[in-house]
Amino acid sequence: MAGLSPAARAIVESAEIIVGGDRHEHLSDAVTARRLSWPGPFDALIDQLKSLRGQRVVVLATGDPLWFSVGARIGRAIPPAQIAYHPQLSAFQLASARMGWSMADLETLTVHGRPVEQMIAFIQPDARLLILTTGSETPEKIARFLTDRGFGDSPMTVLANMDGPDEARFDGIAASWDHTVPAFNTLAVECRAAPDAALLPRVPGLADDLFRSDGTMTKREVRAATLAKLMPMRGALLWDIGTGCGSVAIERMRAARSARAIGIEPRADRRAMAAENALALGAPRLDRRDGKVPEALEDLDPPDAVFIGGGLSEEVAGAALSALRPLGRLVANAVTLESEATLLALHARHGGDLVKLGVARAEPVGRYRGWRPLMPVTQWSLVKR
Repeated sequence: MAGLSPAARAIVESAEIIVGGDRHEHLSDAVTARRLSWPGPFDALIDQLKSLRGQRVVVLATGDPLWFSVGARIGRAIPPAQIAYHPQLSAFQLASARMGWSMADLETLTVHGRPVEQMIAFIQPDARLLILTTGSETPEKIARFLTDRGFGDSPMTVLANMDGPDEARFDGIAASWDHTVPAFNTLAVECRAAPDAALLPRVPGLADDLFRSDGTMTKREVRAATLAKLMPMRGALLWDIGTGCGSVAIERMRAARSARAIGIEPRADRRAMAAENALALGAPRLDRRDGKVPEALEDLDPPDAVFIGGGLSEEVAGAALSALRPLGRLVANAVTLESEATLLALHARHGGDLVKLGVARAEPVGRYRGWRPLMPVTQWSLVKR
């Protein structure tokens, strides 16, 4: 309570009902409201709040309620006119002040209640990261991710109970991290790359050997050109038809914050490879679906982009076009003459861009080197207007 502004403290003290975590059980003797704990599952909170309409209800969230916090979830379900937000100093603001870091020059992330692996996409040389964690074991997991990728020299700092009487700080190095820290904490990481560190930029075009595959995948150079046409955007949904090892979907999720992807793949072994690649490369929320198209497209959320890398037909392309949201992007690649003929027909009917992509890589030829061409790829793309 001492950390609240006088106005916010008065609102808490006048509440009839308070919803909060165990750490909020005793606030002060001046708080007499009926106490409710977070319901499980968490989405039940919305129904609970709606049932309390007309009463003075306060929901307690640590720090800024609209920065990776519960306020956004409530605001999507309840009209804004029925909610008043009272932001306090966020964990990120306090942590940046403790570290002396400019917030304009760092990445703010959360793995609280989310897969820890999603922070992997942000491991870059010289990057500074502030991370809301899931529990006391999270810093150790992140230290392992850093070390495994050649960033073991990265300084790490855990900050707990910031601005309170029990504030604590734990400093260490990723490769030798061995602290036992409080469950509720914020982690600061300064990424330092060793000479042999893995370079995994969020710009599309990761090396092919970073993906586990059976050899059937969209190769690096073609993948980069494909993703440029798919235009990754924050929160946008991709349908990846014939996802295979997931390379296109994974790179698109890495390229934009909160980007989503549904990978449709009838082969279980390839879905398993896609899951493994998604975890290793920081896109753990890749949604993999079993099924054949176009039947598998029924009842999916409308996409912002569609990539057809397998299962191409005029029927599948038509279904994808119909489902695309306005300004949605569709890209289809073909390597066989039969598939190319399908793209020629689609281009004649719907317009868009039709290009031929040819790539050759230098490889040893005896004692010398020569160009070894990859199979040319015909690519059809358009924007739905």
